[in-house]
Amino acid sequence: MSSAPGAEFGRRRRVTTLIVLGLLAGLGPFTIDLYLPAFPAVKDDFGTTDAVVQLTLSATTLGFAFGQLVMGPLSDRVGRRRPLLVATVVHVLASVAVAMAPDIVTLMLMRVVQGFGAAAGTVVAMAMVRDLFGGKQLTTALSRLALVIGIAPIAAPVIGSWLVGFLHWRGLFWVLAAYAVLVIVLQLLFLRETLPPHLRQERGHSTLGQRYRAVLTDRVFIGVVIIGASIFGGMFAYISTASLLLQEVYGFTPGQFGLVFALCSVGVLIGTQTAGRAANRFGPQWVLAVSTALLVISAACIVALDMAGLGIAGLVPPLAVFAFAFGLSMPCVQTLALVGHSSEAGTAASLLGACNMSIAGLVSPIVGLFSIENAIPMGTIMFCCGVLATVSLWFVVRPRTVPTIE
Repeated sequence: MSSAPGAEFGRRRRVTTLIVLGLLAGLGPFTIDLYLPAFPAVKDDFGTTDAVVQLTLSATTLGFAFGQLVMGPLSDRVGRRRPLLVATVVHVLASVAVAMAPDIVTLMLMRVVQGFGAAAGTVVAMAMVRDLFGGKQLTTALSRLALVIGIAPIAAPVIGSWLVGFLHWRGLFWVLAAYAVLVIVLQLLFLRETLPPHLRQERGHSTLGQRYRAVLTDRVFIGVVIIGASIFGGMFAYISTASLLLQEVYGFTPGQFGLVFALCSVGVLIGTQTAGRAANRFGPQWVLAVSTALLVISAACIVALDMAGLGIAGLVPPLAVFAFAFGLSMPCVQTLALVGHSSEAGTAASLLGACNMSIAGLVSPIVGLFSIENAIPMGTIMFCCGVLATVSLWFVVRPRTVPTIE
């Protein structure tokens, strides 16, 4: 097998493979975010509080993070397809259990399992891309994958706001179960194993400790993990707050709420597709220099304009810019994290994804500590996350020391 077998694919096979991997990668974000517009309905149905409902989001992200830590190294050891299929079946069963949950505690526990089952899709999809592509082709392929990973957390609530117009909130989880079944069918039909048995043995770092040591002693990897976790934390400060902020503070209908998310989805889409071309021309580290600056500036504008009393008119434009910067960052983070770790792609992808989701899971309850009366708490957390990403880029990654990707 060549070092980059995907280079030999015809256009049709390459497109089909990336579409299926994109759907796999999107399962996690859709699992986490599809029911955000139903937060008020879940709260009323179980007679609970905003903070408890937000904890169900944290439960899913933490299950998702833990699942990635398990599935990534496992896929390096036994291959990609088997862990992927088993985990997706677990997701289907957990989705059904959530849809039938009799109380908020059961719902929360099953959301942890559901997040765990969804984890394999994202982490194994990234590892498969690394198995198949190298160099600038890897950057381009990851920009396509990042389009789904980046846009799904924002597009999911848009779709959820449409579905909740004619479905009970429990129906959203039946939709997620159907999505997972579709993904299983597509895996069986179109995905081949990208890590055959002889490569699992011949590649370096055969033990779990060796694989973790290889990535955790890489300064650039550590730096981009901090950047990835920071920008996901900033995005989840928005995602976990927006439903209550827009609908209960600004009085938006579910449809209007969905329009704001749609605008941000467009920003992410433009960002991810710009990143692939820009990274191949200038280098992913220099694209991150631009995107992290935009994260800080747009978050500062959210706080300043809200304090100035501009309300929704001062909130939506900088949110769209933040979403664009998020989309611009993600392919570059993934490329720099994976390009030097072909021997342990699953482990590297799992650590990257787990850190992203762990921080995202911690952000939700932090935001929940504040009374949601304006956008200042959300914007402040987004600003802090942007600053942390910027500091990590310049003082840990150090762009001038990153080798050129051929």
